[in-house]
Amino acid sequence: MKPDIHPNYRPVVFTDLASGFSFLTRSTISAKEKIVWEDGKEYPLVKLEVSSKSHPFFTGEQKNINTAKQVDKFNKRFGR
Repeated sequence: MKPDIHPNYRPVVFTDLASGFSFLTRSTISAKEKIVWEDGKEYPLVKLEVSSKSHPFFTGEQKNINTAKQVDKFNKRFGR
């Protein structure tokens, strides 16, 4: 293998802002913030807005959208 062509994987903590869920994994992402993890070591911190703990597909909570209202709005806008 060629040297210095592979990305530098390192442990990173990802935190879901919506649910407060955090997990430690390896990644190549760069982060400015740091956090002390459960094992007492300091890791880079990446804040997420959505993860599997807060996304409706994984949680089973679906948002009902009033489609009738959207259809009326469309018809009103385009004169149907």
